[in-house]
Amino acid sequence: MPKRFKLTRRFPCAMTEEGYRRLKRFAQSAGLDENEALSFLFEHFDSVTNQENLDARLCLFTAELDARKR
Repeated sequence: MPKRFKLTRRFPCAMTEEGYRRLKRFAQSAGLDENEALSFLFEHFDSVTNQENLDARLCLFTAELDARKR
């Protein structure tokens, strides 16, 4: 029996414009709204990410973070 999809948590979230555009594009291509797309990505995080790529991308992102905040 499938789990019932119920949005139970709300949290304030800030995203970069680039990140939000990518989320909207992903959601649209998957036939989901943004909330459903985020839920999908985080519920299946380990299976939709490659750990080595994630580690490398995270390292690059954090290295650029201070410069991007200015």
